[in-house]
Amino acid sequence: MPSRYGYQPCREFNVVVLGAGGVGKSCLTAQFVHNEWIESYDPTIEDSYRTQISVDGRQVMLEILDTAGTEQFVAMRDLYMKTGQGFLLVFSINSGPSLDELKTLREEIIRIKDDENIPIVIVGNKADLEDSRTVDRAKAFAFSQRWRAPYYEASARTRTNVDEVFVDLCRQMLRRDDMNDTRDDEYYQKPEDPSSSKRRRRKKRKDREHRCTIL
Repeated sequence: MPSRYGYQPCREFNVVVLGAGGVGKSCLTAQFVHNEWIESYDPTIEDSYRTQISVDGRQVMLEILDTAGTEQFVAMRDLYMKTGQGFLLVFSINSGPSLDELKTLREEIIRIKDDENIPIVIVGNKADLEDSRTVDRAKAFAFSQRWRAPYYEASARTRTNVDEVFVDLCRQMLRRDDMNDTRDDEYYQKPEDPSSSKRRRRKKRKDREHRCTIL
């Protein structure tokens, strides 16, 4: 929530990158944080990154958890989803099953967070492999419309839409945070002094008695 003096503290958010194994989650995250392309990676490794960015003039510190898509780490997903405040759901445009898996991931997120409006961005990665596309763009877009979540096609290799997906997610989290701050301010607003209220009512009655109406 903007300060009355224009100062806005740096907000901190936990972002979780989820998706099937091999869709390019690590490559996408490394491009965003380090501006580098990872040619090969170990699909069993999970890693976390911390980076600060500016979003619409506001400073945001992101703690990004890059999750492994292998089966042995599925048991850890509940913990990730409990701590996450925003989620990138990543699939590969040349893997139909990877898009289908996002449905299960989203359902788990909503179940754990008990919130259907949690900040989410859908990412169709490997957009540079258009020749081997198996996921129709319209199908992926239909998923995002149904889930009311933004959809981007990105390429970690060419850095296409890499910044955009994280910035969009940040905007969602900032809006949510601002709304929560506003509700907190309204809840904790100091109750009105009863004597002040009585004085205002007496003044209104006096004003009405002296009001002149021209017909």
